[in-house]
Amino acid sequence: MNLKELAAYLNLSQTTVSRALNGFPEVSEATRKRVAAAAEQHNYRPNTRAKALATGRAMAIGHVIPLSSQHEMVNPIFGDFIAGAGESYAAAGYDMVLSLVEDKKQEKAYREMASKRNVDGIVLHAPRMSDPRIGLLREIGLPFAVHGRASDLAGEYCWLDVNNKSAFDRATRFLIDLGHRRICLVNGLESMDFAWRRRAGYEYALEAAGLPLDPALMYAEEMTESYGYRTVVKTQAMVDPPTAYLVSSIIPAMGVRRAIEDSGRQMGRDISVITHDDDLSYLRNGDEVPQFTATVSSVQEAGRQLANLLLDQIRNPGQPLPTRLLEAQLTVGRSTGPAPTLR
Repeated sequence: MNLKELAAYLNLSQTTVSRALNGFPEVSEATRKRVAAAAEQHNYRPNTRAKALATGRAMAIGHVIPLSSQHEMVNPIFGDFIAGAGESYAAAGYDMVLSLVEDKKQEKAYREMASKRNVDGIVLHAPRMSDPRIGLLREIGLPFAVHGRASDLAGEYCWLDVNNKSAFDRATRFLIDLGHRRICLVNGLESMDFAWRRRAGYEYALEAAGLPLDPALMYAEEMTESYGYRTVVKTQAMVDPPTAYLVSSIIPAMGVRRAIEDSGRQMGRDISVITHDDDLSYLRNGDEVPQFTATVSSVQEAGRQLANLLLDQIRNPGQPLPTRLLEAQLTVGRSTGPAPTLR
């Protein structure tokens, strides 16, 4: 069914149907729901090009992906975020524009998107503590939303983030309650805001328990499997090695597990591990019983929600910029147990 046929079926003008489907505020909620239900019933899908001409919008959202030898964007977790965001875009009739550029060419890519008007909004990924891209996007004037936050920047902007500090505070306290006193932090790059917040939560829990902060037990690198492996090998060679590891991603956590097993020890019995688990669709944390005790947060759901925040911002310009803070859940798995000294 095309637009003309749908309008005739509803006994409405084509303009009213188009405006209802595109969320124009002058169309009543009752009419919008009636039109949406009929469109779904008759499998109506608007032509994107025609829709863009009718609304004056590009009907697309831009994502600039930096290509770098050392950058958190190479993490495959990004794929699940894009899948979640893509669901929200498709439901709203929007396309996704991915632009892969060198780190130094990001500004040019954002400015070209704005000048060509080939997107209606932009999602900014992996913000750093003081991220110049946020100021750039404010200057450009296109609606944008940030997956995460930039703690060193003032001013309002649209963002969605996980409460990373709270998650790692809780995970560290869980290990302390199990009797662990030497807890190694296997963090991501701490120029990234999420990693800085996770370290803050870890340190806060140790200080609250009266435990010393030992720089020799705090690591921050690109979150790869080999990084997790190397960290365990190095720290277990210490005179007083850690009895537990708090890891920023399930990917290095796999390296941590491999190193523990290669040393002839058992994860959960001899050494405890807690990881942040982004609930990946292609990398599940066990089946009925989780393999790792984890602070769980779905990155795919984060993609869906952030996309909707941005789409709402595009549809309703001039409204207060939305923000959303998600809480991670602590799920107990096979990887944690009492500190060996308590057995």
